Amino acid sequence: MKMSSLLLPACVVLTPLSAVADDTLVTFDGAIGAIGVSAGAGTGPTATMVTRNIVRGVQPPNTPWAIADFQAEVKVDGHITVNGKGLVFAGGDTIGTAIGTSASGGAAVINVFATLICENTTPFTERNTNKKGVPLAANGDFQINDVLSPTPPAPSACATPVLLIRNAGNLNFFAAGIQKFDNNNNQ
Repeated sequence: MKMSSLLLPACVVLTPLSAVADDTLVTFDGAIGAIGVSAGAGTGPTATMVTRNIVRGVQPPNTPWAIADFQAEVKVDGHITVNGKGLVFAGGDTIGTAIGTSASGGAAVINVFATLICENTTPFTERNTNKKGVPLAANGDFQINDVLSPTPPAPSACATPVLLIRNAGNLNFFAAGIQKFDNNNNQ
């Protein structure tokens, strides 16, 4: 009797620990700022032909962007958390800030949202956070805590995911997350 009464609490304590599974689909640590052109051809100072930097069907921005720091985690149920710092223009008159310009020439707030794309070839499925987005601070900092729609596929169908941070105004991408590979996330 005493043995079974001692064994029961041990099983109750150990069972939740062994039953806890990692529900992370993919994590990203770092990001690459977007550049509108991926290649140019020609021998003169102006390229005679350019290749736009389209990523899995998503258009690039007209002006280059840079990002200082980025972390994101996507769960198998589609919940996503993103923490971005220093997503700013890397060219043009507003270089070094995330302050857009309105048609009248005044300052404009830029909103961003996240898109996860798991497919390597067309057709691509864009799994988005709310497309209204979250505002970029003037220094380019932002946070997203949302659920992707539609829900991501099973991990086996999302082996080489791309996470894009996009402009809510024109849907172009500003940055792409760098997938983190480690023992806890063998994607």
